[in-house]
Amino acid sequence: MERTDKACQYHEQGCNCCQSVLAAFSDVTGIGEAESLRIGGGFGNGAGTGELCGAIAGAVMVLGMAAPSGKDNPAAVKREASALSKEFQRRFQEKFGALRCRELLPLRYAPDDATPAAKRLGLSENQHCRIMIVTAAEIAGEMLSERGLV
Repeated sequence: MERTDKACQYHEQGCNCCQSVLAAFSDVTGIGEAESLRIGGGFGNGAGTGELCGAIAGAVMVLGMAAPSGKDNPAAVKREASALSKEFQRRFQEKFGALRCRELLPLRYAPDDATPAAKRLGLSENQHCRIMIVTAAEIAGEMLSERGLV
């Protein structure tokens, strides 16, 4: 099963956006499902404040955990994780025009060619958060693949 499908299923089961993305990548992060759900639990609804979309937060966590790291050089790890985060956010914003939950929620996106996973899953504009979730998982997966991390 594709990670985008898994992320969508987690949301259907009641998980928030961050939990859904993070748990869908458990095989990449090495964090089990239960731990992923606990870690991501407080990041729904823009961490409860409407700020950074939880789907983005989950994807940034995935990318940071999947990036090669070296305990002997934390500054290099920080730079790499920051670069991945910025690139992810650029791609997400390019598709949706915003990063903040409170700005994304009032907008209604219909899946199209810019969101192929959401289109393939047959999501509708009434499933707004799921479109964000599967697209975040899709972008994270592409980035990991491009860098040979999966």
